[in-house]
Amino acid sequence: MQWIKSRRLRYLAGSTAILLLTLALLRFVFLFGFADIDLRTIDSSALWKTVGIGLRFDLRLALLIMLPLALLCYLPFWNMSGSRRARLLGNVYLAVALLAVGLVYVIDFGHYNYLGVRINATVLRFAGDADISGTMLWQSYPVVWITLGWLGGCAAVLLALFSLERVTLERRPVGISRKSAALGSAVVVLLVFLGVMGRVSDINIKNPIPLRWSDAFFSGDRQLAAAGLNPVIFLYDTLLIPQDPYDRETVANYYDTMVDYLGIDQPDRKALNFVRHIGTQPHRLSVERPPNVIFIMLESLGASRVGAYGNPLKPTPNLDAIAADSWFFRHFYIPVVSTAKTVWASITGIPDVSREETASRNPLITRQHTLLNAFEGYRKLYMIGGSAGWANLSALIRESTGMELIQEGDWQSPNADVWGISDLNLFKEADRILRDLPADEPFFAYIQTAGNHRPFTIPTDNDDFKTVELPLEEVQKWGFRSVEQFNAVRLIDYDIGRFLQMARESGYFDNTLFVFFGDHNNRITTIPHMPPAFEQLGLESNHVPHMIYAPALLQPRVIDEAVNLVDVLPTVAGLAGLEYTNRTMGRDLQLSSQGRDRAVPLVLEEGSFPVIGAVTSEYLVKMNCDGSEATLHELSSDSPLEDVSGRHPEEFDRLRKVAHGAYETSRYMLYDNARK
Repeated sequence: MQWIKSRRLRYLAGSTAILLLTLALLRFVFLFGFADIDLRTIDSSALWKTVGIGLRFDLRLALLIMLPLALLCYLPFWNMSGSRRARLLGNVYLAVALLAVGLVYVIDFGHYNYLGVRINATVLRFAGDADISGTMLWQSYPVVWITLGWLGGCAAVLLALFSLERVTLERRPVGISRKSAALGSAVVVLLVFLGVMGRVSDINIKNPIPLRWSDAFFSGDRQLAAAGLNPVIFLYDTLLIPQDPYDRETVANYYDTMVDYLGIDQPDRKALNFVRHIGTQPHRLSVERPPNVIFIMLESLGASRVGAYGNPLKPTPNLDAIAADSWFFRHFYIPVVSTAKTVWASITGIPDVSREETASRNPLITRQHTLLNAFEGYRKLYMIGGSAGWANLSALIRESTGMELIQEGDWQSPNADVWGISDLNLFKEADRILRDLPADEPFFAYIQTAGNHRPFTIPTDNDDFKTVELPLEEVQKWGFRSVEQFNAVRLIDYDIGRFLQMARESGYFDNTLFVFFGDHNNRITTIPHMPPAFEQLGLESNHVPHMIYAPALLQPRVIDEAVNLVDVLPTVAGLAGLEYTNRTMGRDLQLSSQGRDRAVPLVLEEGSFPVIGAVTSEYLVKMNCDGSEATLHELSSDSPLEDVSGRHPEEFDRLRKVAHGAYETSRYMLYDNARK
């Protein structure tokens, strides 16, 4: 056993142990500081199994970091045991590696704190708007203290590694026989192999499969699974997955399903024809003059934070009053959780299922066919308080819609924060523009709010709006991360009330369809006022408020069927009495659903290998994006994680086909719908 006394082996083993302890500490920082896990109620066996998987990932990363140093230690003539220059090179490598790994952890903690998802390849989309992203981070987080913590933590670990180097490599060498060295080498290679594999049992020697990120999802609980991932390894894994735009063969395989789903009257499988010609509908509004339309996108407002959907804090009295006097959609979903992707879907009628970058950043497909162009004779305006350069939305708006874009730099009001002017000032200036339009010219306005977003700025100039200081525990109990976020929701609700008041005073209220919808929900705490399925199955992020409000034009109505964001524009076009050609995923909700509960395809978890699904008012089917591991869940159940596909095989088969078929068809449509 002479080999155990090796200076180099002790240095490498000790360094690996220091790195593993550091990564394990960071894992428990995540577990106790960031993870959405109630440690009082979680199954302890599942928790410790998840932590064990995570520690095996940590060991793998520690070993991979040490491999270059092992090579540098065992070079035959120039190595760290005998050369100060080799030692210096090793120390420089360690410093760079630790800084890089530490930075990934910092970004991962912030990414999860904001989105509830571990860092993956989709984080690269924020680099496309580095200036705005950086400013938002600066205004939302203590960047200086975080940076000092990152540098200080790395320095502490490096100090421990440098100290270990001095007490091991600078010792006098010990003689080791060749036989002992060979035995030691075999043992070390085996241990390193097992450590990198992450397994010590059930290893197929002919086809050894290492521990994979999917192993962390054994419980079916995504919050618990997040505690079992290593952010560096998970980021690397997601970057390796090929990003093909679409698979035409798969689209063709599901063509018959989509013909039935979309109501295509002239199907052509060979040409993959999705075109439908929609005439003027009998349910059009009976008005002398075409109605105005105002889309109001409510930033980061999920249904769980609205009183009309059951939030007991009642932070949205204006939206609640609107819900009682409008077409109120109880089960309304956005297809993908992202502001830019919501804008894309609401305008184009196609879910943005791009896996890394948003579709608006792809110059090959930003010039899309859209039903907005069927609103002939309308003055069309897109109004945003900040810059539409975020996610390159300006390309979509300008190339596809012909809308007049009014954005940062065009407003008279000063900027409130990184997102531009306040929402109240946005509504005030929008009202000034709309009331000055010719009375005989209908308009279509899209107003994109941004105030309900980090840093949750509450401007001083807010008319008579007042903040409310509730205990932090109280707001967190009902779905809010902070008192600041609670007041930001109250503020956007107040701003909506003020805008409707201004619309009445300006004379265009009675002949206008006000279309409200959230762009997505952001990370929640707990939502006991919602059915367990929304939190446990991840639906809360896609479930957003939606109302079509026009008291002089529409009778109040409650829609209990599941409705998709992409259905909004065709539905409004039907109310406006327009004829149009539709080649996208959207459907007028007033057209027949053939007696079946409508199904909404959606992406439940983004990334390089997304989790997709299809939801109705009663069920959710959930699967990987390749169609594997499909399960059916009952939304009204107290145990919604239970797979009930065996009890409802016909519904399971229908929703499974719709989910996978709509996902693959949407990938295809992003390119097929682009105007040449």
